[in-house]
Amino acid sequence: MSKPCIICVAITGSVPTQADNPAVPVTITEQIESTHASFEAGASIAHCHVRDDQGKPTSDAERFARLKEGIEKHCPGMIIQLSTGGRSGSGRDRGGMLPLAPDMASLSVGSNNFPTRVYENSPDLVDWLAAEMLKYDVKPEIEAFDLSHIVQATRMAADGRLKGPLYVQFVMGVKNAMPADKRIFDFYIETLNRLAPDAEWCAAGVGPAQIQVNEWSIAQGGHTRTGLEDNIRWDRETLAPSNAALVKRAVGLCEKYDRPVATWQQAREILGLRPVGP
Repeated sequence: MSKPCIICVAITGSVPTQADNPAVPVTITEQIESTHASFEAGASIAHCHVRDDQGKPTSDAERFARLKEGIEKHCPGMIIQLSTGGRSGSGRDRGGMLPLAPDMASLSVGSNNFPTRVYENSPDLVDWLAAEMLKYDVKPEIEAFDLSHIVQATRMAADGRLKGPLYVQFVMGVKNAMPADKRIFDFYIETLNRLAPDAEWCAAGVGPAQIQVNEWSIAQGGHTRTGLEDNIRWDRETLAPSNAALVKRAVGLCEKYDRPVATWQQAREILGLRPVGP
């Protein structure tokens, strides 16, 4: 039997609005409902952001707590991954939700350019976020926007700043960062396998690169991410109808490549996460 593929759904993000696509879930209730539909469709990880009353991104821990509680209630066993991304806050505010002890949290270990700004992740901030994740037993998902981020993550694991084995996500297709290029993708896998042979990896494609990167990941034995955070469109002419529809498309690719879709129990085992339930 082929290795099960973990599907992560990035339900909201910090950028898409309902003016861009009415299916983007913004309120806590909308996000819980969209996550539940995605969970039933095959996603075992929910990558979560929250918005304020004006629909703008925030790192507010109370909102994260309500979202986490709702997902735990309606999607029992699903892996909850909270974002420490820089669009939602600055400095240590970005890690204000880590005392909630989610299963996972995103961690960018270096800086890079975004479409209109620098995504700044200073060494001091990265070390503090990593230490908080160790403190609260939160598994980081390393967001690799650049080859150097893969190298840095393996260094941090080697010196104990990160608990192994690593889980690294290759992020491709962000304007001014790494494009969705198959030869680069292959080199990412080769580099990670050489530096951290026990690591698991995932990949996310942004915008039109989403379906392409989904297919590369599934075909080559990795895990994958989909969802309206990364891509609001189904194709050039059509908006994506929902997060669940994008998850179902990834499930179809798993079937194409004879990859079973990981259950939440299998995903927790693969990632070495703490069990849930009695």
